[in-house]
Amino acid sequence: MKEETNRAEHIPVLAKTLVEQINLPMDAVMVDATIGHGGHSFLFASKLSEKGVIVGMDVDDDAFPEAREVLKEVKCSVILVHSNFSQITEQLHAQGIEKVDFILADLGICSAQISSEKFGLSFQTNMPLDMRIDKRLKLDAADIVNSYDEKRLADLIYKYGEDRASRRIARFIVSHRKENKITTTEQLADIICRALGKSGKRSRIHPATRTFQALRIAVNSELENLEKLLDSAPKLLNKDGLIAIISFHSLEDRIVKYDFRQKKTDGIYDILTKKPLIASLEEVQENHRARSAKLRIAKKR
Repeated sequence: MKEETNRAEHIPVLAKTLVEQINLPMDAVMVDATIGHGGHSFLFASKLSEKGVIVGMDVDDDAFPEAREVLKEVKCSVILVHSNFSQITEQLHAQGIEKVDFILADLGICSAQISSEKFGLSFQTNMPLDMRIDKRLKLDAADIVNSYDEKRLADLIYKYGEDRASRRIARFIVSHRKENKITTTEQLADIICRALGKSGKRSRIHPATRTFQALRIAVNSELENLEKLLDSAPKLLNKDGLIAIISFHSLEDRIVKYDFRQKKTDGIYDILTKKPLIASLEEVQENHRARSAKLRIAKKR
């Protein structure tokens, strides 16, 4: 079972679909804004010549050794940058790159990150409550649950977790922290289960799922950073350049959908995916992470 999980971590989501949809010139300049273990980049790097360039960005610097190994034999140049994709313009300009042919961002959290104590993301395993993917960030999840007042906490859980029980969850968190500071994922998950009157072991979807999502989004400014990436893209893309975003929940997908639509109205993009592309049943069976993935692609006019 462990071997299957490790293999799934290395399978890039919607790989076949991306290759079918994206056709790059051999000298293309590509930005993989979330390079991770390099799976998506390898799909395209293997088709690029020595004149091609891949700029791989990631906030998790632990990803780079794996990416280097995956991409070590490709012909094109590979530049790895430890940065959030919200800084895409500044990072490209620092490399002397003004324009690119393709921007790809996979917005998902990989299984390795969820299971690692370094990140403190899991409600299935007890670990320090952290949730910073980029360790250079100051505010972590423990800071939020122990310092935000009840209303602010409830609003955050509702806004980023879309949980209708946000007020009750916030009330239980505030009540608990008066007695004991909340420092681990297990503590927080237990509080949420009590608030909802549900057991994590008996629920199809763990009761803490939405709250943990909300905290992770808030800690890492995920939606704000996505908006910055989308705002930056048009000035960076060459004519007929492509942008592809893989999202994993409705908040992300909605931002991408409306951004592409607005830019189509403004005469900037042509939308190549009228509806988001999703994984086949076969892919979902092989890689469970793909079940909620949605791919949208636009082309610069």
